[in-house]
Parts: sequence; C-alpha cells; structure tokens
Amino acid sequence: MQDWSRYTTAGPIGASRPVDYVELGPSHTDGLDRKLLGDVNGLRVLELGCGAGRSSIAMARQGARVVAVEPDQIEVDRVRAAAEIAEVHVEAHQGDIAQLAFLPADSFDVILAVHSLAATENIGRLFRQAHRLLRIDRPIVLSLPHPTALMIDPANSTKVVRDYGGSAPLGEANNLTYPHTIGDVFTQLTRANFRVDTLIESPVGAVPDTVIFRARKTGS
Repeated sequence: MQDWSRYTTAGPIGASRPVDYVELGPSHTDGLDRKLLGDVNGLRVLELGCGAGRSSIAMARQGARVVAVEPDQIEVDRVRAAAEIAEVHVEAHQGDIAQLAFLPADSFDVILAVHSLAATENIGRLFRQAHRLLRIDRPIVLSLPHPTALMIDPANSTKVVRDYGGSAPLGEANNLTYPHTIGDVFTQLTRANFRVDTLIESPVGAVPDTVIFRARKTGS
C-alpha cells in the first residue's frame, strides 16, 4: 500500500517530481493529466498550492499561461528559480489558497489542485472562490488523499486507526491534513455550482491512495 503521508509536492521531494507532465497523485503517471486537463496550450491556468512548482512548470512547458498560489514563501522562491531554469514563465504568488480576492473574476480556463486542498478545512468556501475565477463551463481538476487511505496506519496496512468520515485533522501545527469524504467533496462542488463529470479512485493494492475530481463551472 502507498504511504499517502510521504506524497508531497513541496520541498526537496517535490522538486524532484517530473516537469514533462502533471502528476496528479503518487500512483498517476503521464497521460491522465492530458485526459483530464486537455490541451492547455494558450490557456490561462491557476494552480492552488503548487509546492515546488513542478506541475506549474509542466503546464507552462505545454504552452499554458500559469498563475500559481502557494502559502509558503520558500516554495514560491523554488518555483521561480525552477521556472527560470526550465526557461518558462510561472506567475507565482505567496498567499493563502483560500484567499483569492486579488485575482479577477472569469479569468481562468483551468484550476488545478494536486493534494493541496487536504490542508484546507473549509473546501466549500474555496470552491465558491474557484467558481468566481473560472470561465463558464471550464474545469477545476483536484486530487486529494483518498479518505479510506487516511483510515489506515501507514506503518501497518492491515490496521484501521480512524473512522471513515472522521473530521479531526491529521498531523501537527502547520502541517495538517483534513479528511474529506468523497460525498462531502461532491456535495460542496455541487453547492458551489459545479457539475462533476469525472471521479477517479486510484486502484493501488487494497486501498486507493488518491481520489480525483473534475468538475465544470455552471451558472454565472
């Protein structure tokens, strides 16, 4: 079983991730990103919680105009340095991914969040902001630790240590993971006027490690 807790897009580990495709989770390789994101060439894309920025750089290399928002200034510096080395432009901002008022409405074609929303307790509020930022019928693609994976002891895949749907966060201090059930994510997306058109659960061993949603903006 994949140890979900070791998957990160941040820091030195995140900096070693690929830059030729968007890795949506620890068990997802090249191809799925293109299926869900489509051709991003010429599109304006927002990545929420970009970590070391490998996904942002991958999309910029494919011709996207990328804006990235990341809470950690150290990671923002990493993104800018890595983008310069890759000879692409990523507009990286330090800030809370749930505080997006500085970005104009109806200005993005795609929003991407790779495991980053696990650090957000109020995902409904974030989805409402994402709805404001997206153009009509354009998608948000997000991946999260699968809620069943969060039930399992990473050191012992046969031991269940949490109830499904338990709301208490995992981790400590500034490194918290909030469990979000599939039903709750679906409901919050619907309430924010998104239409979910894709849901993928990664089949890794007995317990999937990642769940992926694609949802399109409806309404105005």
